[in-house]
Amino acid sequence: MSFEFAPMPDERGYFGEYGGQIVPPELKQIMDEINEAYEQVSQTEAFQQELRLLNADYTGRPSPIYHAKRLSDQIGGAQIFLKREDLNHTGAHKINHCLGEALLAKHMGKTKVLAETGAGQHGVALATACALVGIKCEIHMGQIDIEKEHPNVTKMKILGCKLVPVTRGTKTLKDAVDSAFEEYLKDPVNFFYAIGSVVGPHPFPRMVRDFQSVIGKEARAQFLEKKGKLPDMITACVGGGSNALGLFTAFLEDRDVKIVGVEPAGKGLDTADHAATLTLGSKGALHGFECYNLQDDEGNPLPVYSIASGLDYPGVGPQHCYLKDIKRVDYQSATDEECLDAFMTLSRVEGIIPALESAHAVAYAMRAAKAMPSDQSILINLSGRGDKDVDFVANKLGL
Repeated sequence: MSFEFAPMPDERGYFGEYGGQIVPPELKQIMDEINEAYEQVSQTEAFQQELRLLNADYTGRPSPIYHAKRLSDQIGGAQIFLKREDLNHTGAHKINHCLGEALLAKHMGKTKVLAETGAGQHGVALATACALVGIKCEIHMGQIDIEKEHPNVTKMKILGCKLVPVTRGTKTLKDAVDSAFEEYLKDPVNFFYAIGSVVGPHPFPRMVRDFQSVIGKEARAQFLEKKGKLPDMITACVGGGSNALGLFTAFLEDRDVKIVGVEPAGKGLDTADHAATLTLGSKGALHGFECYNLQDDEGNPLPVYSIASGLDYPGVGPQHCYLKDIKRVDYQSATDEECLDAFMTLSRVEGIIPALESAHAVAYAMRAAKAMPSDQSILINLSGRGDKDVDFVANKLGL
């Protein structure tokens, strides 16, 4: 391969030509303070030791790698393996960066942590982390997602966070981000905005990636120990892209490992009902950073759609944009129909109910495995479990 890496990110927070801090001057100062605190605190042995202990004894890391042998045999072709982030405390990868962000907010003396959530996984994980460290938590969530993801809504309330329904616009993730950010701007000195993915102004894309990179570090070592070699392909779903970069980062220098990110094609790429940002988007500014996004002729974000609430975002992390441009990562997509098929297949063949978000990656792996020889392997980041989705899927399929 011909790609070469630039610093990720550079000192201005850019990954190639994506990222940065497109924010008012007064907010730039706050972002720089967060960056400075992150660089100082995250490098201390005390912080790293506390996070290691929480990852082990609270989250339950390392999460295992599982050989989905029955699924592999049924499909034919490559052997499919799962990195079981669904087994983490709170049921997804989100706890990895939420613990880090909550600890950082407490160290900085913040009085409240704010965030948006789509499927509710980030909201539950952040409410959990804030309960653990003893700091107030406020989560903004689109009304449509509240109705769709009721189990996670209940968990957030039990954990003690303030849940703010967002009823404007599309009533989904993009509007929840807008709402949470507006609340944050009321007092950025005392509030901490715990962004739920590798998006937003610098330093959040880097910070969230770093906290999530534990996934790939574990997976690389585990796979070498289990198989004596690296997987031939790794794949993960991509909305904002935190779980994907969590897995991908440790493998970027392994030139023989194919890396595939899977976006939501929704009802089809030939319709308006999708959120395939990297596939069909163009460069623009969104929520304080530059990235590929789905936008109209005037640069305004378009309404987006996915059956998976955690993936219906009109932008994507800036590092993903850069990795696409240098052709290190191949970005593909899966439709709602393929997602539901993968959801049911994995459930009934392996007894593992995946999150609808994760099922996009499972769908792609099922498709790709057929064209690969049986001595090759695909590692999927199974980023979350499907407890939150079972009622919705049952109603959708008439079960």
